Amino acid sequence: MGINSESDIEANLQIGPTELGMVRIFVEGGGVELPMDFEPDEADEIAEEIRAAARTARAATKKKG
Repeated sequence: MGINSESDIEANLQIGPTELGMVRIFVEGGGVELPMDFEPDEADEIAEEIRAAARTARAATKKKG
């Protein structure tokens, strides 16, 4: 399965700070729980990657419409 493959799998996503000063992305679905902890600077980088992907997706949608 790649980034462009659709899936019917449902999952829950939670993002928040931990008591140890980390940022946790917690994914739960299909009987799997996946906690991923990041330093705040890493979380900032991930957030920028998400924003960049959103800009690219938005631009691609405008080109099609």
